Amino acid sequence: MASFDTYKDKYENLRMERTDSGILTVTMHTNGGSHIHTGKAHREFPDAFGEIARDRQNEVVILTGAGDQWISHIDFSTVDDITTPSGWYAIMTEARQLLYNFLDINVPVISTVNGPAHIHGEYALIADIILAAEEAYFQDNQHLSVGGGVVPADGVQILYPAAMGDIRGHYFLLTMQKLSAAEALQIGMVNEVHPREKLLARANELAQQLLRLDPYTRRYTRLMFTRKLKPKVIEELSFDMGLEGLSVISAVKPKNS
Repeated sequence: MASFDTYKDKYENLRMERTDSGILTVTMHTNGGSHIHTGKAHREFPDAFGEIARDRQNEVVILTGAGDQWISHIDFSTVDDITTPSGWYAIMTEARQLLYNFLDINVPVISTVNGPAHIHGEYALIADIILAAEEAYFQDNQHLSVGGGVVPADGVQILYPAAMGDIRGHYFLLTMQKLSAAEALQIGMVNEVHPREKLLARANELAQQLLRLDPYTRRYTRLMFTRKLKPKVIEELSFDMGLEGLSVISAVKPKNS
């Protein structure tokens, strides 16, 4: 079993704080501000979520971002060359392990989307309760805007349709639709919308409410919820990211190579 002291300060882009009652708040950040997703973060996030999942002292997990954005942007200069077999294998393996480990967190997860979630918004959607700031929006612009456009996989093709329905989800991904927090609330993709400065307080209020449940009821309920999603991730993610990799060869690889 993981020990909080062994991993709480281990990850450069994740700030972790836990109350005596076991409410763990995980904040994605870069130097204290909005998180810039790098190759190192992509490698480390799966390990971090794995350690969180194995620590039985965690009773509720809150995932949020620092600053005014969920994730600011991706620094592609730090990422393996995705046009090579080894580079794509690394990206695919890390993406798969991240989702597996996140789904292995066997306590309720609350996500607080603190601002625009146009990159890896699917991380928020793996939670059981989703709160959003008034100025937040959801969009996937990390796939079809790259090169000539690559297949939107990595988990967005599973989590967004699961949250909004297949018809809405496919349109959302193909058109890079931008959904405001209010629109996401209207279609049931988020549960509550609040001013940014009140998000974490509301998340902690909900976490305290969850702590009043029997501890094993909390854990078994999370297991029940994730059981429905795990088979889709296991069965679909690798194949879909294979299609994404094929599209990368056409859309991203230099034409003269």
